[in-house]
Amino acid sequence: MTLGPQSAMRDVLDVYPGAQRALFRRYHIGGCASCGFQPTETLEQVCQRNNNLNVAEVLEHIRTSHLQDARTFITPKELAQLREQNPGVKLVDVRSREEYEAVHIDGSLLLSQPVMQEIMGKWPRTQTLVIIDHRGKQSLDAAAYFLGHGFENIRCLRGGIDAWSREIDPNLPRYQLGP
Repeated sequence: MTLGPQSAMRDVLDVYPGAQRALFRRYHIGGCASCGFQPTETLEQVCQRNNNLNVAEVLEHIRTSHLQDARTFITPKELAQLREQNPGVKLVDVRSREEYEAVHIDGSLLLSQPVMQEIMGKWPRTQTLVIIDHRGKQSLDAAAYFLGHGFENIRCLRGGIDAWSREIDPNLPRYQLGP
């Protein structure tokens, strides 16, 4: 799909799932009720009501952010190899406590307030940190947070724990959320 000024925001988000995060990071668009947008609004409409931003520039920023997001991912196979080479690599699971208790990768830590305090206060900013979610869709938000706080080696498990259980450890049960 080719995107342009008349593309609906739902289409922009379909092609570039991290577009809202990219828009918020640079332009403060889409992160809260006061700066949000509707899925039916066009990219041009969103740009016009946000200081008449240049649509081509905004679209290029979304594309660039998408490429950066893609480099953040690590495949299950790559993570398995990384853990063999470096058994101390930190795995942080950002799913709910119930999901984590039902199934998790051995050695991973459930992100909780105490774990977050430890990470922010004691972990070296250069240490590799792999973020795990259910299917690899929410981990980029956590990655953006850590990157924004000076962590340099943040990775996200492509496909989340679901892909890990399919490709690396079939003994881990898979599950479905909602409809």
